[in-house]
Amino acid sequence: MRTNLDRRHFLGLAGLGAGAAALAACGGPSTAGTADAVDTATIDFSGVKPAASIDFWTNHPGKSQDVEKAIIEKFQAKFPDIKVNLVTAGANYEEIAQKFQTSQAAKTGLPGLVVLSDVWWFRYFSNGSIIPIDPLVKQLDIKIDDFQKSLVDDYKYDDKQWALPYGRSTPLFYYNKDHFKAAGLPDRAPATWQEFAQWAPKLKATSGAQYAYIYPALAGYAGWTLQNNLWGWGGAWSKGWDITCDSKESVAALQWAQDSIYKDGWAGVSSKEAADDFAAGITSSTISSTGSLLGVLKAAKFNVGVGFLPGGPEVPSSVCPTGGAGLGIPSGITKEEQLAAATFLKFMTEPENTAAFSAATGYMPTRLSADMSSVLAATPQIKTAMDQLAATKVQDNARVFLPGADQEMAKSAAKILTQQGDVQATMTELKKTLEGIYTKDVKPKLKS
Repeated sequence: MRTNLDRRHFLGLAGLGAGAAALAACGGPSTAGTADAVDTATIDFSGVKPAASIDFWTNHPGKSQDVEKAIIEKFQAKFPDIKVNLVTAGANYEEIAQKFQTSQAAKTGLPGLVVLSDVWWFRYFSNGSIIPIDPLVKQLDIKIDDFQKSLVDDYKYDDKQWALPYGRSTPLFYYNKDHFKAAGLPDRAPATWQEFAQWAPKLKATSGAQYAYIYPALAGYAGWTLQNNLWGWGGAWSKGWDITCDSKESVAALQWAQDSIYKDGWAGVSSKEAADDFAAGITSSTISSTGSLLGVLKAAKFNVGVGFLPGGPEVPSSVCPTGGAGLGIPSGITKEEQLAAATFLKFMTEPENTAAFSAATGYMPTRLSADMSSVLAATPQIKTAMDQLAATKVQDNARVFLPGADQEMAKSAAKILTQQGDVQATMTELKKTLEGIYTKDVKPKLKS
């Protein structure tokens, strides 16, 4: 399944990264067009006056409602002529996506600014539901060069900027320092999964925990975090637009994961939220979003360690996907509302507010000039996530650009990890499903 599309046009959206409060089981809106295509040639904001009021739709990623309210209050003090209404538009990204599509179809009740995640971004773009913000970036002098390049580039397509990064994260390896010490293990994350497999029996024998490791809940996390395992074994959900989930490397990675549960007996699968299971002492380690970090540190009754994601037998490092949400502006509102929304977007992503958001949630700062000294003094573990940025990798096309693919990956992972299904057969069937989504919903919309 090859196209002439240059992969560089898709600079790789970043992963789910919502924190415990913002995870979504992914299905959601179709890619059938619900809005007129955006005519970028007509986007001109010269002479436009900002609207007096806009709605900001959010699911408060990382339990961020209080800090969002505080930033809005600061904005109102600086821009009293633009009222920003904070709207809880859903409990997770999927609910926001459903609400946003419904409003687009009805052409009424649209927000000025909306939280969008990696697995929804492409369908928003392909539906013509959001505008490129380049004219607004220029008019409002938004300092794009001061954003973390890998994070802001996630929202570029066809040489246009379609959103700005907001609640951004990577997965982290969380471990119970007390359990590791009792087992005589080093105070660090394992370098590879093979090393952890050597450690796991010691943890199981000495910790008193039910598991040495617990896989994240499949409905919200499987497509995102299992990329780490697939990449470490030299596999992937896809390479470019070629679906490779059934390759021998991908199958080997998932067979190893299944064996860790049923054959070796030291791993389990979280039923709801792995970070909560970890904080409760049910498992000695897990992988979870940086957006879960502050909640874990608050809830855990033990010393918490964090580290980079482990590598695999074929690829020992740089096997961590980025993740998280951005902020976009709908196409179906007036230019006055779009300008007001962009004014708030600029303020929301200023370095000072980025640092405040990071301090309150554990998400990574999106601005290079953000002063993180006080944040890191209070929560030094955040620096691990910041350092891991240099070792991140663009997510697989199949996960972030195929609508509903994340849900299909979760179903397949459940067959393998909770039902002990045949790995090769399950991945062969998943490949067929993903190729069908690509052919029907994505390929017709790609530029050749």
